[in-house]
Amino acid sequence: MPLARINDHDMYYEVLGSGEPVLLMGGWGTFCHENHHHLPRGLPDRYQVILFDYRGIRDSGDAQGIPSTMALHAGDAIGLLDHLGLSGVHLVGLVGMGACICQEIAIRRPDLARSMLNTGAWCEVDDFLRDQLEMFRWIHRDCGFLAFQQAVTLLSFTPDYYNANKNKLLGADGGWKELNGRYEAHSRLIDACVGFESKRRLAEIRCPSLIIHAAQDVVTSPRTTLPIEQGIPGAVGETWHDLAHVVAGKELKIRFAQRLFEWLEAN
Repeated sequence: MPLARINDHDMYYEVLGSGEPVLLMGGWGTFCHENHHHLPRGLPDRYQVILFDYRGIRDSGDAQGIPSTMALHAGDAIGLLDHLGLSGVHLVGLVGMGACICQEIAIRRPDLARSMLNTGAWCEVDDFLRDQLEMFRWIHRDCGFLAFQQAVTLLSFTPDYYNANKNKLLGADGGWKELNGRYEAHSRLIDACVGFESKRRLAEIRCPSLIIHAAQDVVTSPRTTLPIEQGIPGAVGETWHDLAHVVAGKELKIRFAQRLFEWLEAN
């Protein structure tokens, strides 16, 4: 089992494939273990893909006495890349905190950042986003995991995709399953998300940056992603009018993988 002592906790990580390194991070879950089918299609066939479990998720430990911040999680990712002896890494953050961690890495360690791609992200938390994030916390705490799972699923997919895939999305093997029975770990991830702010520091990001704006996203809509594009010098922005919070469905997954490969190959 690939475990490393990183930033004062035991981190589970995986390295798939070979080639130029890509650090891939998502939201409140993991791409590790049995979740490789959620990776962009064909990515490990062309690149060396670095994945890890966030603190308190699956096989990574945590230290409850340490405040949970995006800087802490970025320190974890930086520590892993240093442990692996990597630099000039493509940073890919898909959905939520993974994208925010990418911003922190690009600001704190420009030597590590060859390029950056963000979807479903933010650079500051206003009352609306804060209250949405806090809503997920109290639903999980007061109503249980399954109620949280259904609430976050309803806000993360298009109606058509939800209607066609509801039975697959919900339940013990459905989305966000890593949080089932781990409310405290989830709450600490929310702490990091609620406390994140990078807007005043985005001008420090110098690597080529692609920000995808998901027009159907009701959590991290273009309202939260456009300021990222506007704050990073030379950033490229694209609006996908049929994309919700999560890239889902065969057509979108194929299109996203194609765009990702175009971006990585160009940088």
